[in-house]
Amino acid sequence: MLNKLIIDPSSKKSIFLLRDTLSNEICPIIKSGRPIIVLCIGTDRSTGDSLGPLVGDKLKFLIRDKIYLYGNLENPVHAKNLSQVLDEIKTKHINPFIIAIDACLGSLQNVGKIIVEGKPLSPGSAMNKDLPKVGDLSITGIVNISGAMEFMVLQNTRLFTVMELAETISKGLYHSIIKTIGGRKSTSIIENKLAENIEA
Repeated sequence: MLNKLIIDPSSKKSIFLLRDTLSNEICPIIKSGRPIIVLCIGTDRSTGDSLGPLVGDKLKFLIRDKIYLYGNLENPVHAKNLSQVLDEIKTKHINPFIIAIDACLGSLQNVGKIIVEGKPLSPGSAMNKDLPKVGDLSITGIVNISGAMEFMVLQNTRLFTVMELAETISKGLYHSIIKTIGGRKSTSIIENKLAENIEA
């Protein structure tokens, strides 16, 4: 099981570190034939909580055999529909491996960093919401400082921080899938552009 890994998106090696870490985790899953669910949690109605939908939007083209994506800007997965989405996943997929992605609040020194852990995350914990834990593997982006007035903190989070986190998470996850199972026979323009960006 993956221990807690903290990644700084400002590092030039961040995308490659995330790619290799995730690839090591999902390789045996792919070989076992289990479907992989990328579950992006959050809402576009709050800057600080928009990390999940932004990642989902950037990964819309990632869907392929045995890889499924839930949550993006158009159809976000949030507190009000999370349980319903989880029920849908259980109904449609046999023994899925869920990679859960969400924003969270943390200590000052970790703001803007990514935490990858081989355990579920607790959505809505910053807002004291009682939601089911989700994920076999979790990727959280620390968007701001935890403490009092969490709702206001999330609303006043810098979009730059969220976008930087979303960019690194989406590219790292995309390239982990490509490294593990390969790309489609005909890559799309978007995929080519993303590949060009990471190689630049």
